[in-house]
Amino acid sequence: MARKKQEPEVKKTVDPHVQGLHASVTEQPICQTLETNYMPYAMSVIVSRAIPEIDGFKPSHRKLLYTMYKMGLLTGARTKSANIVGQTMRLNPHGDAAIYETMVRLARGNETLLHPFVDSKGNFGKVYSRDMAYAAPRYTEAKLEPICQELFRDIDSDTVDFVDNYDGSMKEPTLLPTTFPNVLVSANMGIAVGMASNICSFNLREVCQTAIALIKDPEADLLETLPAPDFPTGGEILYDAAEMLQIYNIGRGTFRLRAKWRYIKEGNMIEIYEIPYTTATEIIIDKVSELIKSGKVREIADMRDETDLSGLKLTIDLKRGTDPDKLMQKLFKTTTLQDTFGCNFNILIAGQPRVMGVREILEEWTAWRTESVRRRIYFQMKKKQDRLHLLKGLGKILLDIDKAIRIIRETESDAEVVPNLMIGFGIDQIQAEFVAEIKLRNINKEFILNKISETDDLEKEIAELEDLLRSDRKIKNVICRELEEAAKKYGQDRKTTLVYDHEVAELPEDPVDDYPVTLFISREGYFKKITAQSLRMSGEQKFKEGDSLYMTCEAMNSADVLVFSDKCQVYKMRVGDFEDGKASLLGDYLPSKLGFDEGESFFAAVLPGDYSGNVLFVYENGKAAKVALSGYATKTNRRKLTGAYCDKSVLKSIINLQKEEQIAFYSSDGRVLIASTAQIAVKTTRSTQGVSVMTLKKKAVLEKAVLLEASSIVNAARYRTKTIPAAGAILKGEDMEEKQIMLEL
Repeated sequence: MARKKQEPEVKKTVDPHVQGLHASVTEQPICQTLETNYMPYAMSVIVSRAIPEIDGFKPSHRKLLYTMYKMGLLTGARTKSANIVGQTMRLNPHGDAAIYETMVRLARGNETLLHPFVDSKGNFGKVYSRDMAYAAPRYTEAKLEPICQELFRDIDSDTVDFVDNYDGSMKEPTLLPTTFPNVLVSANMGIAVGMASNICSFNLREVCQTAIALIKDPEADLLETLPAPDFPTGGEILYDAAEMLQIYNIGRGTFRLRAKWRYIKEGNMIEIYEIPYTTATEIIIDKVSELIKSGKVREIADMRDETDLSGLKLTIDLKRGTDPDKLMQKLFKTTTLQDTFGCNFNILIAGQPRVMGVREILEEWTAWRTESVRRRIYFQMKKKQDRLHLLKGLGKILLDIDKAIRIIRETESDAEVVPNLMIGFGIDQIQAEFVAEIKLRNINKEFILNKISETDDLEKEIAELEDLLRSDRKIKNVICRELEEAAKKYGQDRKTTLVYDHEVAELPEDPVDDYPVTLFISREGYFKKITAQSLRMSGEQKFKEGDSLYMTCEAMNSADVLVFSDKCQVYKMRVGDFEDGKASLLGDYLPSKLGFDEGESFFAAVLPGDYSGNVLFVYENGKAAKVALSGYATKTNRRKLTGAYCDKSVLKSIINLQKEEQIAFYSSDGRVLIASTAQIAVKTTRSTQGVSVMTLKKKAVLEKAVLLEASSIVNAARYRTKTIPAAGAILKGEDMEEKQIMLEL
């Protein structure tokens, strides 16, 4: 029997109860198994659990808050948290522990949010403490904070859609009609399948002002009204306007946070009273203890946590003669007293996850809020139209009240009262039902005239609502007015202050033991430094499966290394910051060690020496840029620079030039060009596009560039050119990297 051509991989299932007897085997392609079993789970996690939507809430938050709203906890007294958790299980079937954890995060006592939504009583733990556990739900009480009025305003006026809960026993809203951009005001973090979201919090007043500014002018400068994020734990942001603008534009990036402290001269001690949002007091104390034990910090006599009801306080007792400023700079560098916040503004829009910048988020929120306001206005107008319709029917009865009484009195069957009124006065069924339900005592001229007097007012209000519906400008004015009211009523001053780069006092680099080492860097970004003695005793270098050696060189332990990523960023590190390694170890993974952004990968590494040389960037479009290394030397201890090279074309190679070199450029159509770097002018601007070096044929691209001495080219004269750009020559067999081995018979 002929074998089938490339059978799909199958999954075989054997029934254990009949194994060895009549085993039943079910065959199913593995790709089908993944699609039918795993994909629904992955989509459920993304859409229904981990990623927030445009109202700023995940489904678990929304279900909890809506349950509390329906329980009357917006205006009523507090109730036991256990009661709220139990009621929420009608909407959220994931268990009481998960629901209570959600409530803890939203509570004022936990201090996770700038504007908490739950007014809590009892121990709800603290966001800045890792070990302070919250009390059980039977011991705590809660209700909704007044700001929740802005979440539920007009929710009963058809402003949002409602869907059935998991068992169809009740309805729940798909979104909450927030009157302010809560998606930016409330911090949110979630990890889904294959993606994540990490949204920092912003000041409510500033967000509202920015939303109004963008509604009035879509090109408004965001940094004028929204300079930086704001966190409930306070602290300081080391402010870089260019860095912040990049986050605002693309929705991804990092910025630095650090603690606030003061020196108490009387007790010769330091008090830390605000810490970064991303860390905890126990993490800081553990790290300081580790530094003291290892002898890296000798100025501290004691450190303790003195946090009480008045707020957070970490106290450091100093040894005599210690400079508090120098000590804090050292702690900022070696502990999480200074930390980074990685932004990833991933939000569900119409069920689809999208990473958006602040401007785009506010534009999406404005569009969604406009639709909510439009639905509210239409709902109000429809109510008034229905009321007007009833009053017009009542107006016809006024013409002859006696006739209406006579029709009702002379009608023998109750079911015929409404039809007879419809015939007698020429009104429809709804109007007739309304007339028939009027009490006998109200069938008098005065009552009916009072009711009909509302007609003119209703017609005027309906006309105004119709005019409002037709005007986008007027609807946006309504949104702006509601934003101003929310900012005025609930706005508060910034808790996180901004410290500009020039205000940050940087200490000089600590001296390190200087000795020769050999550096090994793999293509995936694993870094090892090995001493000469260890290298002599070691065997073959170990690499991760699928990885290989990218570069190796000799250097001093005090040398700098510039690590370039594939996202136009460069990270500066010092060899001495890494522990001595061994050949048998994989080494340190640079993207993790240097804090690469999400989705950012290692591209190349350069040893700049004294920053006197140049670096050559070669691009896919045939251009090359020679940039002075002095452009990457920083006066401060900054570890990261954005805009490290041009992003107009795909980067193919980075070559360190300590002197002018001959470079071999390879194109995808089999051509090679050899040119001297002396033909390329040096630029001081890092983002320069450079000059054209290789003239490319149609559909061809420049694939790579290497030093001529590192290539396998034998006949260099064939490919060399005196002027650039040039097309180069077809690569001959003897100059190819992979030469065929001839066997002698």
